[in-house]
Amino acid sequence: MSGAVRIDARGMRCPWPAVRLARALRDGARKIEVLADDPQAPTEIATVAASADATVEIILDEFYRTFVVTCR
Repeated sequence: MSGAVRIDARGMRCPWPAVRLARALRDGARKIEVLADDPQAPTEIATVAASADATVEIILDEFYRTFVVTCR
């Protein structure tokens, strides 16, 4: 994913993955990949993305989720 900001939030409990996403969006990132394994991450990341008018794609693998947040 060329040009994307990557946030490795595995092992972090919410709200930290969402806080780090919000910081990246405030800093001007247009595409952010968030690796997260907290059960609350999908809800909190979706809320932050919606407030920034961004879309969220969730990619699942065996171990954790990758959330790709893209600004419109």
